[in-house]
Order: sequence, then structure tokens, then C-alpha cells
Amino acid sequence: MRRRRNCRTAGCLEHLGPPPRACTPLGLTGVPVLYRSALSSWRSLSGLGILLGTLFFCAALTPTLVPRSAMAQGVLSGCAFAAGYGLGVLWRWLWRYLEIPEPPQQTRIPVNLVIELVCLALALFCLSQAAGWQNSIRERMGMEPVTSSHPFQVCLVALLSFVVLLALARLYRALSRWISRRSDRFLPRRVANVIGVALALVLFWSVATDLLGRLAFRALDASFAQYDALLEPEAEQPTSPLKTGSAASLLRWDELGRTGREYIGSAPTAADIAAISGREALEPIRVYVGLRAADTPEERAALALRELIRVGAFERSVLVLVTPTGTGWIDPAAMNSVEYLHHGDIASVALQYSYLNSPLSLLVESDYGTDVARALFATVYDYWTSLPKDRRPRLYLHGLSLGAMHSERSAELYQMIGDPVDGALWSGPPFESRGWRTITEARNPGSPQWLPEFRDGAFVRFMNQHGLASPAGAEWGPMRLVYLQYASDPIVFFDYRTFYRRPDWTRSPRGPDVSPELRWFPVVTMLQLALDMIVTTPPPPGHGHVYAPRDYIEAWIAVTDVQDWPSESIERLKDHLTREMTAAAAQPGDEAPYENRGG
Repeated sequence: MRRRRNCRTAGCLEHLGPPPRACTPLGLTGVPVLYRSALSSWRSLSGLGILLGTLFFCAALTPTLVPRSAMAQGVLSGCAFAAGYGLGVLWRWLWRYLEIPEPPQQTRIPVNLVIELVCLALALFCLSQAAGWQNSIRERMGMEPVTSSHPFQVCLVALLSFVVLLALARLYRALSRWISRRSDRFLPRRVANVIGVALALVLFWSVATDLLGRLAFRALDASFAQYDALLEPEAEQPTSPLKTGSAASLLRWDELGRTGREYIGSAPTAADIAAISGREALEPIRVYVGLRAADTPEERAALALRELIRVGAFERSVLVLVTPTGTGWIDPAAMNSVEYLHHGDIASVALQYSYLNSPLSLLVESDYGTDVARALFATVYDYWTSLPKDRRPRLYLHGLSLGAMHSERSAELYQMIGDPVDGALWSGPPFESRGWRTITEARNPGSPQWLPEFRDGAFVRFMNQHGLASPAGAEWGPMRLVYLQYASDPIVFFDYRTFYRRPDWTRSPRGPDVSPELRWFPVVTMLQLALDMIVTTPPPPGHGHVYAPRDYIEAWIAVTDVQDWPSESIERLKDHLTREMTAAAAQPGDEAPYENRGG
């Protein structure tokens, strides 16, 4: 049995079984299956999506606040292309949902071809400009210029990133359609579609956060905890009874953690301080309580207070409550500066609250860090206020990055209005710091977002690498709060609202280390800043999230009212601590302390 059927070849007969070789379409003879699959996948892409994706890809190549590596740029560009493509697909879906007539197939194909050629030319042009855009940042930070943006690496990583995101998006679409088809049996079609979209979104979010997210965070937390517990062979237990972790201490050396042992072991000696200041000095007191020292924040805070009393910390002239970063790290540039300035007549105390770095801690246990900071403040503050005012140290707060946010939240103003602390220095406060945001948004008219002035400057002032910002003739009040921040710090100036709104810090005048080539783009700028927070090329001290000893010194002078250092000694101290930072950053290994200030 056979039937006659039209064929692209010479009118042959086609049997019901497999077609004869002569009937095989000539254009596909010998074409590999993978090529045909790739070609089909490419033709299935939205033309408008490709256009918007390319525009987003090009926008992602422009500079933001810190330099980027080729790998980071590729990931960013791929995510930006995916975001633009997604908007194009969403527009196409809306067009079809409203049942607006579409152009015929014979029109769409040549139009899409023209769009693809234009997109290719635009992408190549922007890739050729990318090195110059990155150099516009590097020049302002005193970094060596790059000669190439590594376009092939950027494009390859971007393509892989886009393919992964596209696969996830199509998996989501398939899941939502499957749910819709099942619901369509007993619900109106459009109601079933809404249910499919919503349930698929809930399932995706649950898997990403509750399953994969928690498993990943638990694995990371366990890994960081094991790493923190390792005893470094070069970290010898101190013998001085004034040192936390010594034989006389209430805290065991092995329970301090890596960052705690580093903090205790790196303090300057009295001889170090005297060599710079030219006058007699004391050995600074440092107390650190690791996460394994006790089960609850209140128990660790009580241990810290007992250790402070044991070593005579309340007999010093200055006491600093330090909130570390996510891993428990404390910036040596910050603490060395204030210890030198006060000739060692100072004590400091810190409680570890996490093993994870600051971005991860911010995501999974941000409130816990605040709870620990509050426990330490409440315990020490209650004891401090019980002492005679003329026989107790001046009390200050300090934190960097996530530590600044938790330190800022550790005390409510109404709690200490009758007996306030003497001041605080918060450096690189994250964008979620509520007090910082409130003061910044209420800044005096005409002062820039990156260096605000607040009212008469008696209570709080902002500072960058060029000094303090305050109204003319401003006098300090009884409590001094200083925010040290650089205009190029993405951890400070990231904002979810940059998704749809241009931030004020992009307007003129801009910060001294912000590129003039920086432009705000909806959606893309938020992605750029988010990546800048997590994966960046480390800028030199004094830029980005790397706070320089010179600026810490000036900030501590303002906060603690240092007046007994002549200007030439101050410059000598700045040079000394800068050399220390440079030497520490040049140390081999994967723990160079100044490479990533995210903590």
C-alpha cells in the first residue's frame, strides 16, 4: 500500500515506512544534530529581548565605583543581558496577552536579522571602550592602567552566565505551564495561568532559599567554623597576664578563633608606641571573646566584662567597644591608630558573632550580630555607669562594615541620654545602617550624599580621605559621632532603589574618586553595585572599602579629641602605619589582611 505525496525532490513516491534517502531535505543533509539544535534555539530567542539584552550588556561595561576583573565583568554582563532579555520577553508576552496583532513571519525574520547585526556592532564597540572606562576609575585611585578589557574572556563568561539563567527561566516557565494545565481542568484558563505562575514562583523561591540556601549556608558555616578553629603554628600563646588567652586569662587561647588570636597577637607594644610618639607609653589592653567561649551572647558579654575587670581596663583613660566584621576580623589600621594616639593608655573589647563573611552574615543572621553588640554594650555600659565619673575611662564605640551597622544599633539614644558615651567612629557603614541612612537623607541642603553635613555639626559629622565635613564655625557637643566613608565604597552606597531611581551621589559634584564616565542605568546600575560589593579588584588604601590609616588617624583625633600630638609626629605616625599596612598586604598566602574589607 502506498500513497502519492508532494516532495521537495522530483515528485517521488513516499512509502508509509521510512522515507527514501532521495526525499531527505537537501539543505540539512549531513548537518550535525547539535548545530541544528543550536540554530533552532537561537531562532527561538526574542528579537526585542536580544536588543534590550545587548543594551544592558553594553551598559554593564561602563564603570561604577571600583575596578572589575574580567571574570567579574563577564558575570555582570551575562546577568545584565539576561535581565534585558527577560524584559523583552515580558513585553512580548504582554503584547500577545493583549491580543495585539503581530508582524507576519516573513517580516519578523529580516527585522530580527537587522537587530542582531546592530546588536553585534554595538557590543563590539562597547567592548573596545571597556578598558578606557575601567581606567577612568583606576586613574582616580592611583592604580596602574589596564591595556585590555579581555573581551573574549568577558564574552565567554557572559555567555555561560546567560545560558544558566536562561535555562532556569525556561525551567520556571515549563513548571508554571505544567501547573496551569493541571489547574485548567477545573478553573478558568486565566485563573489557572495566574495560579501556575504564582505556585511556580513559590516553589522556585522555596527550593532556592529553604533547601539549597540553607544547605549551602550550613556547609559554609561549618567550613568557616573549622577554619576558624585551626591553630596557626606562628600564633604563640601570650605569656603576659594582661593578654587575653594567656595562662592567667579567663578565656582559653584556642577558643579565641583565628581572628581573635590575630587581634590579640598583633597589638603594638609600649616600646613600639614610644618609638613613634617620643614619650613614655603603656601596653594597650585588648580583650576578645570568641564564638566558642560560651553559648549565648549574654554569657560571652559577661565573660568579656570579667576579663576587662581582671586586666584593669577600667583604669585606663579610654575604653573602646569594638564590633568586628562578619568573620570576627577587626581592622588593625583602626585599632593601631587609636592605641598610638593615646600612648597605649587604652583598652578595647570585642565579641565574635559569626564565622561567615559580612555579605553572608548580612543575609542569614543580621539580627544575631545586632543582638551580640547589644549584649556587650548593655553589660559594659551598666558597669561603666556604676563607676564614679571622674574615675572611669571615656567610652567609645567602633565598627567597620557590618560591624559598623551592628555597633550603630547596639545602643538606643534614649537609653543613655542621662549619661551618654563619649563618641563613636563607624567606618564603611553598610547601606542597611538605619541611623546612617536617616541622617544622610536629612542632610543639610546643598551638601552631597557622599559627604553630608548634618545640622550644626555638633553631634555627628561625616569624613572621607579629604577630611571632615562640617558647617563653618561648628563646635562639638558632649558626644561625637563620626562616619568615615569613601565616595567609591559600594558597600556604603548600594541601594535597591537604584533599580529604578538615579541616586544623588551620581550627580555633580561627584566624589573625588568617582569616575566621570559613570552613568546611571535602570536595573543595570543596581546589578553593577551589587557585584561591586561582592567581587571586586581590591583598590588601594583610601578608596572603595579599604580604609587607610591616615584617615583613621584623623577620624580618631576628631572623635577622641587628641591634642597632645604635634603635627610632625602625626605625619610620622601616618607614614609608619601606612608602611605596616603595605607590608601586611604584601604577605604571601590567601589571608592577606587588606585584600577584602567585606570581612
